[in-house]
Amino acid sequence: MILFGQPLIILVAAALFTFAAATIRGLTGFGMAIILVPLLGMVMAPTDAVMLAILLQLLIGPVGLPTILADGHRSSAIPIAAIAMVTTPVGLLLLGVTPPALARVLIAAIAVAAFLLVLLPPTARGAPGQIATAATGVASGILTGFAAMPGPPVIPYYLRQAMAPAQARASMMLVFFGTAIAGTVAGVAMHRIGWSTFGLAMLLFLPVLAGNWLGARAFGRVPAPLWRGIVAVILGVAAISAVVRLW
Repeated sequence: MILFGQPLIILVAAALFTFAAATIRGLTGFGMAIILVPLLGMVMAPTDAVMLAILLQLLIGPVGLPTILADGHRSSAIPIAAIAMVTTPVGLLLLGVTPPALARVLIAAIAVAAFLLVLLPPTARGAPGQIATAATGVASGILTGFAAMPGPPVIPYYLRQAMAPAQARASMMLVFFGTAIAGTVAGVAMHRIGWSTFGLAMLLFLPVLAGNWLGARAFGRVPAPLWRGIVAVILGVAAISAVVRLW
């Protein structure tokens, strides 16, 4: 049985992958693309995996949006999202001209850097300045188009501040919704997203909804130190996976 260009066994595997990744997203506010793209890349073409992850982030973005807007640090999240949306097409263009081997090296380096930054203690100097905020937006947008992974620059930006987990989680979700919108528009404009990808995203939206709901229910019950530890572990696993894929 073939549906949306994929055999049934691939669809089942993709559904399990998306459920697991969405559960992490509901708990931490990030991680869906970081986890999902490598897993989907094992059962489908890498470009299809990237575009599918972007579409799924777009579909899940409006879920809980009023709470995200209320809890998020909008004075930083909105500028980061706006800058990232503008630079997302740059990432797609770079993906098209970068040799795959070099692309893997760059993604691995960014994943490792993000993990190391999260391990550092929160800064005592207050919120990052305008230059750091703008740089975070540029890097997040480029990585959205390049690998459907806007998180590596954004996660350390918020986790290194003395910010409550609920505010950090909501801020990251707000940024990622913006990058998902930009990634979808750019993907369609550059003919990277077809009807079969849209159909597959709609099919996988149910496991994404279920996983996100499960993770969100667990979020309020996890103490702040444990939550930050989980974030560090997820980034560490992503960094190790990226380095392993180089070999």
